[in-house]
Amino acid sequence: MQTVVLAAGEGTRMRPLTDRRPKPMLPVADRPLVAHTMAAAVEAGASRFVLVVGYRREAVREYFGDEFRGVPVEYAVQDNQRGTADAVETAAEFLTPDPFVVLNGDALYDVESLSTLYDRTPAVGAVRVDDPTQYGVIEVQDGRVTAVVEKSDDPPTDLVNAGAYAFPAVAREYLNVEDSERGERELTDVLERVCAVADVRAVSIDRWLDVGRPWELLAANEWKLGELDRRVEGTVSEDAHLRDDVVVEAGARVDPGVVIEGPALVRAGASVGPNAYVRGATLVGPDASVGHSVEVKNAVLMRGATASHLSYVGDSILGRSVNFGAGTTVANLRHDDEPVRLTVKGDRVSTGRRKFGVVCGDGVKTGIDASLNAGVTLSTDARVDPGETVTRDR
Repeated sequence: MQTVVLAAGEGTRMRPLTDRRPKPMLPVADRPLVAHTMAAAVEAGASRFVLVVGYRREAVREYFGDEFRGVPVEYAVQDNQRGTADAVETAAEFLTPDPFVVLNGDALYDVESLSTLYDRTPAVGAVRVDDPTQYGVIEVQDGRVTAVVEKSDDPPTDLVNAGAYAFPAVAREYLNVEDSERGERELTDVLERVCAVADVRAVSIDRWLDVGRPWELLAANEWKLGELDRRVEGTVSEDAHLRDDVVVEAGARVDPGVVIEGPALVRAGASVGPNAYVRGATLVGPDASVGHSVEVKNAVLMRGATASHLSYVGDSILGRSVNFGAGTTVANLRHDDEPVRLTVKGDRVSTGRRKFGVVCGDGVKTGIDASLNAGVTLSTDARVDPGETVTRDR
């Protein structure tokens, strides 16, 4: 089935990680986030893709080209991001007069549930959550979807909209909706119009992750790294120890004295060691470096990120070309044992995680013996002086 994938947004809640790339292109295990969404769609039954692109769209085009896993890819450009309905209307000129699926390009779905969605048009993906106040919730009567209620302090159900839709062809006629109270044209308004003329069913999504904030990028990597099978193609010293599911890609190097406990992925051009310890769900990105006596735990090091000497990096995200000076230490636990808080669009919010370290934008550099407190965000190209203790965002 023809499939529209929404990948035009800037991802402001992910800043500074999205200062120089669109959110759907953030790394999750061995590929960008949106590539996982599209891979699941291919297995579920996608016959062609229309990728809606906008912010930093050249990165998306360069990665996918004209085809993804044998499925043709076309691009619709949404210059001004005015909402999800506006995005799909931008893609409408590429659609044939047939049913179509719409997927959020910044969400992960399990293949089995997505396959059910493709087979049950018209339908909407739904997930039960403990706290539905942060999502649009779906009202269902006698198995039929009747309404979608946007973020509410008193939601009528715990069944939330997973951002996956299988629309009948007639939905193309309903895309020109009015602006919502948020000033955006919402795809949920289109869904409600379709519900008035068709029997729309809620398809339960067994596993789903909306990747909108930095700690959710960590969770996405935990999910997808956990699916990797052990594979060693790079150069690994006889004096290194790889435990459980560890992938060392061709062109990567693991030096003597290293211990890597999976799930972990060491990408091409990366180096680990000597005498380093990598554990938890960790991504060591292309050309990244984990050096002598460095411990990395449950973290994402993007392309070219470097922690060369005597550092601890826990539960953190390091953007491209970050350089930690010798002895830089990341704190990832509050003394009061409460969940770590992080700044998102100017507000301090809970990550829901007992352990969470720091978020570093591209090009951050720290001096020797720097200390970074739990929940600190360092903006793109920020600098930390030698011996400095950073307790506030920079």
